[in-house]
Amino acid sequence: MTKLIFEKTRQGRSGINLTNEKLNYDHIESKYLSTESRTILPEITELEVMRHYKELSDKNFCIEKGFYPLGSCTMKYNPKVNEILAGLEGFTEIHPLQDDDDVQGALKVMFNLQEALKEITGMDAITLQPAAGAQGELTGMMIIKKYFETIGEQRKNVIIPDSAHGTNPASAAMCGFNIIEIKSNENGLIDINELKSVLNNDTAGIMLTNPNTLGLFEENISEISKLVHEAGGLLYYDGANMNAIMGYTNPKLMGFDIVHINLHKTFSTPHGGGGPGAGPVGVTAKLKDFLPIPTIEYDGGKYIRKYDIKNSIGKVKAFYGNFSILVRAYAYILLMGKELKEVSANAVLNANYMMNKLKEHYLLPYSTKCMHEFVLSGEKQKENGVNTLAIAKRLMDSNFHPPTIYFPLIVHEAIMIEPTETETKERLDEFIEVMIEIAKEVETNPNDVLNHPIKTPVKKVDETLAARKPDLAFKI
Repeated sequence: MTKLIFEKTRQGRSGINLTNEKLNYDHIESKYLSTESRTILPEITELEVMRHYKELSDKNFCIEKGFYPLGSCTMKYNPKVNEILAGLEGFTEIHPLQDDDDVQGALKVMFNLQEALKEITGMDAITLQPAAGAQGELTGMMIIKKYFETIGEQRKNVIIPDSAHGTNPASAAMCGFNIIEIKSNENGLIDINELKSVLNNDTAGIMLTNPNTLGLFEENISEISKLVHEAGGLLYYDGANMNAIMGYTNPKLMGFDIVHINLHKTFSTPHGGGGPGAGPVGVTAKLKDFLPIPTIEYDGGKYIRKYDIKNSIGKVKAFYGNFSILVRAYAYILLMGKELKEVSANAVLNANYMMNKLKEHYLLPYSTKCMHEFVLSGEKQKENGVNTLAIAKRLMDSNFHPPTIYFPLIVHEAIMIEPTETETKERLDEFIEVMIEIAKEVETNPNDVLNHPIKTPVKKVDETLAARKPDLAFKI
């Protein structure tokens, strides 16, 4: 077991030597100075520090180490050329407080990315400022709220399907909206009659993911759009699943007024670790003047950051968002070009291939063709005493990251699988074989499945104890 870095400390050792001069702290108030004889920090050589963190990193699971079929999260491969381009000196050594004249290259990249995203989404204007998908949602809800305030309407309800991402109701509630949940029908899609029953003069809008979190395309999206607009509401598109539709349709064609895009899901920028991220938001023409400031525009002679927007909701992120992520996304779009359509085609093909291979071994709640992801249920295995969590832990011993489990909530014992377009058929087949093997083990020796994982750095743990009594501090 890896020792903590504090356990490797030896008094007097150091990896740095900044100065031998005695430092003068007279400018610091005494109450801010420690009275301890020494600071409680690790004392360790530079080489041992490097070895320590390399050892920790080797324990981490990542996309370069194995298959990562997290449904809804879209853990695709990030091409390393994007990292190289984002690290160019002209991008890394500029400052957001420099004048526009000094950063024309950076502004041009952002402007061109906006134009590309307008083409892909069909929207009329884009802001690149939001730092993540959830912040993109919040931005969209703030725009909707201010739009109705501007036209003198106090609409307070936002409709959200029961299959929505959890951030949808949270984002709407943070803006003061009431959440009106509508149930899915027997096909996993929006129940049109239930939608009609909740539409009224209080409806500010509806938040939809299409395809939804079951991986199913809302076949009645045109009717849904018409009904919401006739009620005076707006349509918000959660773009988390845009990986499935690029080049085949877009939110504007479906009738949406606002969309956020997860750059890490669709355009292959880094994902995880708390960021950095980016969640650009696109709007139709009537909402353009509500976008956050500054917007990036081209006045015919140069690229500028524009701040004088009458109805802007203001800033949602310091300066102009996470610039290096935007560079990566633009590089990916340029690299793929017209092949962006093939991204969606292959993502959908891979998901349907896997779904059809596994549906005989696990319950498939909705048996229609899926889009880029699909949801199985472990109910059949649970009858033998093995729940979905145990299946996920068993997968870890075969060098696969588990799929998303227990989401969406409308499927009991849910196993949500998204292969993405970046995996080979051989890798998909390996995962399928292991999933089938686990299903057979559950039938013949369920107790053995319950003992996993046994090969991972941290073996099987008591989830309840770990949640209620976490031991996170090293005591000296």
